[in-house]
Amino acid sequence: MERWSEAKATAWWAAKPWICGFNFLPSSAVNFLEMWHPDTFDRDTIARELGWASDIGFNAFRINLHYLVWKHDRDGLLERLDWIIGVADRLGIATVPCFFDDCGFGGSEPEYGPQPAPIEGVHNSRAVASPGRASLLDQAEWAGFEAYVRDVVSAHRLDARILFWDLYNEPGNRMIFGPTGSRQHAPDFTAASLRLMQSSFAWCRDERPTQPVTVAAWVTPLPGAAGDPYQSEIDQAALALSDIVTFHAYWDTDHVEGFIGYLKAHNRPVLCTEWMARPIGSRICDQLKLFKNSDVGCFQWGLVQGRTQTHLPWPADLVEAHGGEADRSVWFHDLLDRSGQAYDPVETAELQRLTL
Repeated sequence: MERWSEAKATAWWAAKPWICGFNFLPSSAVNFLEMWHPDTFDRDTIARELGWASDIGFNAFRINLHYLVWKHDRDGLLERLDWIIGVADRLGIATVPCFFDDCGFGGSEPEYGPQPAPIEGVHNSRAVASPGRASLLDQAEWAGFEAYVRDVVSAHRLDARILFWDLYNEPGNRMIFGPTGSRQHAPDFTAASLRLMQSSFAWCRDERPTQPVTVAAWVTPLPGAAGDPYQSEIDQAALALSDIVTFHAYWDTDHVEGFIGYLKAHNRPVLCTEWMARPIGSRICDQLKLFKNSDVGCFQWGLVQGRTQTHLPWPADLVEAHGGEADRSVWFHDLLDRSGQAYDPVETAELQRLTL
């Protein structure tokens, strides 16, 4: 199966409503391993929080799977995935599954089993990669990576509840968020990430899914850089392989409008699969209407404040590099508290105005 033509991708998008979604991790889970593990898969919380999302007007959500859960509990993962897809569909929410993820911000390699409590005061303190940054370099694991992608895609290749397949979240992301509020970097594994991303496109397409396949461009330069913002080898490969164009944009409105201009030149549907970080100017009341008026789908980061602590800021130097200030009095991500109340009712009113 080859990459979709521009005409096929455009026709797919024309048949959809404007997509306004969110990235989801239930408030009871510290990371995606905890979410999907059989002992901590919290159906009550998931169903309740997806219900709140539907009430706000969201019509899609993006969710990371985890390779280790498939490796240790294949049947259980497939059952739980089908259950959550069904719950979301009954609420009018389409699902975007994501297989791999290099964002191991907690700095530890993933381990199957109970997950540690969050580190107080640290954004995404227990985030672990999938399959794990070290596992990328273990050739013995690669047959499992292939089987995992093929297994999940083949189970849902005809499933209209799946909006699209997002194969890999931020391949090559080496950042670690330290407890002192500064960021560090893991040893470089970019070549392995690129290879896994390219292989995943081949494995997925070999299963002939009826949904489009993508990986988001995410490595954008610091403010003031000239030219096309997506020049890393991984971003260029992702854009060349994807059926639809997806990107991440934690930037102010002027920067995001520029990114959209570059990406529209690919003549394919464009969706921003990660955005919304208040202290750096990525705000609902500024950018949501930009996405809708530009016919760009969007998935904000976070729904309910919880154990990931993503309402707290990134490390201060990273926030400042994006033109913001690490102000802990302002929620960084997330929309609702654990009772379902909006952090800022003006934001939820804007979401409802543009979606319902």
